Order: sequence, then C-alpha cells, then structure tokens
Amino acid sequence: MIDWKAKLTSRKLWVAVSEFVGMLLVAFGLAEDTVTQVVALIMAGAGALAYIIAEGLVDAKAASVIDPIVYDAIDYDDFEGDDPDDI
Repeated sequence: MIDWKAKLTSRKLWVAVSEFVGMLLVAFGLAEDTVTQVVALIMAGAGALAYIIAEGLVDAKAASVIDPIVYDAIDYDDFEGDDPDDI
C-alpha cells in the first residue's frame, strides 16, 4: 500500500517536481523570471502542504490521547451507567 502522507511530505519529491516543471518551462521558451516564479510557487506550496499534513497528524494523535487528569476529574455519577467507557 502506498503511504501518501510520506510521499506528499517528501522534499525530494517536490524538488523533483519543481525541477521537471522548471525544465519544461525553459524548454518551451518562457522567460527565466517566469520559470523562477513558478518553481518558487511550487516549493512554497509543497512546504505549506507538508506543514498542513504534519499538523493534522499531530492534532489527530493528540486527540486520540486522553489526559488522565481530565479523565479522573469527570464526575461519572452525572452519567448513566457505572462504566466511564459508556460515555
């Protein structure tokens, strides 16, 4: 199975993509300034995408962990059933 999170956050992938696109633009005769701007946009987008994915993974991991202090502070008598896991 392909690990898309790892692939999309790989700096090597985005450097390769930006270089490929940059070389295509040069081959089609676009100005050097235009090529530089396009490559910079690709790398900026890749950085933003990697940050978003990484923050999402951190948030998901944090949400899956129950803080024992908060868990113990809940008054389970306010809820139906005797088992706190029933909440």
